[in-house]
Amino acid sequence: GLSEYHHCDVREPIIFAEFTPTSDDVIFNFAAIHRTPGHPDDAYFETNIRGAENVCNFARKYAIRRIVFTSSIAPYGASEELKSEDTLPTPNTPYGISKLVAEKIHAIWAAEDAERELTIVRPGVVFGYGENGNFTRMYWGVRSRKFAYPGRKNTIKACIYVKDLVSFMLFKVAQHNKGVELFNCTFEPAYTIEQICEAMKASTDLQGRKIPKINGKFLMGVARVVGPLGGKKFGIHPDRVKKLMVSTNISGKKLADTDYKFHYTLEESFKDWFEDCNK
Repeated sequence: GLSEYHHCDVREPIIFAEFTPTSDDVIFNFAAIHRTPGHPDDAYFETNIRGAENVCNFARKYAIRRIVFTSSIAPYGASEELKSEDTLPTPNTPYGISKLVAEKIHAIWAAEDAERELTIVRPGVVFGYGENGNFTRMYWGVRSRKFAYPGRKNTIKACIYVKDLVSFMLFKVAQHNKGVELFNCTFEPAYTIEQICEAMKASTDLQGRKIPKINGKFLMGVARVVGPLGGKKFGIHPDRVKKLMVSTNISGKKLADTDYKFHYTLEESFKDWFEDCNK
């Protein structure tokens, strides 16, 4: 099919000179400021809250009745407990707070008309081609022998392969019920950092690499000293280290109980991603 790209900034009202809506239209709202830490606090609110308002206003203006919104697991806040879609969100970062508010802005749009359909997805760590995030850094860290388990190996890191995330969203659009549906998007059950590392090693060129474990208190001490001296460049920022040491223990059971079938296991997803990068 033919794609047209129009550059716009979701912080401003969205205006397209020529746009003819149809009854098949779906808005996928992926626009966000998201890397944490990494931005001033108000940047998260400006983009994520104003953006939600402007996208919903665009949908109102053109009577588009379906939106898929990518939220985050950040609204749950950081804690070791297992979190389902029914867990009370207690966000403790500007990003998590802004995403929870954005969810509510979309939900208000959906509540205005019984014909509207809203799917909110809360993905765990999304990995795959072009990610350049945590899992990419982990691969290069293990490969260059600069990665160690921070404090423990059993930290749970809920995650999902980008291709399965997209497939699930399209699956939901095709068979959505009216109203609001909310899904955590992660493998079920969620994997530990050790299981993730082992799967990555087994499916790439990292077989046989040993991964040491570093004392958590020692690591936080180093991060506090190095962080202010430009530790961000090396990923040694106290907030980042803390993030690595706290589980994101997210239940993917609701997704697992739908008719959606995952296309990739954890290991297959790493293999596929490795192929996409020409190894």
